[in-house]
Amino acid sequence: MPPLRSFASTDRFLSQLGTAEMRQAYVLIGDEAFLYERARKGVLENLVPGELRDFCLHDLELGSETSIFEALDLAQTPSLMAPFQVIFVRGLKTLYGRGAKKDEFAALERYFQSPNPQALILFVADHLTLPTDLRRMERDDKDRYERIRETLGEWCGTVELQKVEEGDAARWVIGTADDRGVKCDPEAARELVDSLAVDMMLISSELEKLLLYVSAPVRENNLDAEHFGRITLGDVETMVLAAKQRSLYELTDALSQRDRPRALSLLHGLLHASDGGEDSAIGHLYMLAKTYRQMLIIHEKNVRDSRAIWQVLWQGFRMPPFAADVLIQQARRYKTRREISRALRLIARADLELRSGPVDKTLVLERLVLDLATEPRVNAYGESSQFALEI
Repeated sequence: MPPLRSFASTDRFLSQLGTAEMRQAYVLIGDEAFLYERARKGVLENLVPGELRDFCLHDLELGSETSIFEALDLAQTPSLMAPFQVIFVRGLKTLYGRGAKKDEFAALERYFQSPNPQALILFVADHLTLPTDLRRMERDDKDRYERIRETLGEWCGTVELQKVEEGDAARWVIGTADDRGVKCDPEAARELVDSLAVDMMLISSELEKLLLYVSAPVRENNLDAEHFGRITLGDVETMVLAAKQRSLYELTDALSQRDRPRALSLLHGLLHASDGGEDSAIGHLYMLAKTYRQMLIIHEKNVRDSRAIWQVLWQGFRMPPFAADVLIQQARRYKTRREISRALRLIARADLELRSGPVDKTLVLERLVLDLATEPRVNAYGESSQFALEI
């Protein structure tokens, strides 16, 4: 796999392990969990033999029970059972909290004047978020970042765990699949990365699922021989929930524009991509209802910017980041709160019908989509007759 810019700092750190270039301590700065796990795995593979792990690997959390003095004392004391020690020190935020912490930094300076060559200390500063472009770092994080570099940076190497760029993430997906003997189509890699908002831990997990899916015996998942060992866009849309959600937002976009042919086509695409076919109808209705409830709140609160959307939608009721602007635009197409409420009533009615065991579930969903994509009829008094019938 060719070098990736987003991985450069981590790869440079890994290349130094066990060599003369390795420092006695490093600070892992950033909250990109995927790169942290990549760095930790490399440390364990290079410096921590499996049979000695209980004796030479230490995970400490700075706080009320563990101080920096204890961590340094552990690093300074040779192990009787292992030739080398690796010490991960988390909770670095407490070292930069209130108070001058003069004694703590004095102890650090004393230790690094004569560090134990048989110990590696890894300070984990995961209370910072480093964007793909460090010039766009939040002001508070930038101040914390500079403070760490001015203090620990004098004695330790720094490993920047920045957020991974979309292009690098897609190239990583293709390269990782290739290493496993599987071809991943570029559009499939881009869809996987985009639908999961470049969350590398999720991407890694979903990619593993896709690799198992296309590498399984053909008879187990009904793949044709040509498809075997290849990840396509259709596989991502079938296997990855977030990709299915993307198709759902495309459906609500067609509904909000009253585009009935496109809405029906997207509905059939959703049903075709679902593992359960028409048996997944209840799940699609649930997601439709949730999306319209989100639009109702966006409409009522007059949200016009994606930055404000997180203030009105609570944790667990938010959409993926890629859908924020899309949903705001869709909500604004509805002129009144009554129109969105009508959509929720139509969905509730379809849900009741599905749970009553209809002969054809697809027909129920098709009728719902046609109703949602139809402009309500208005009587002479300016009120929709459909609204009156549904109340």
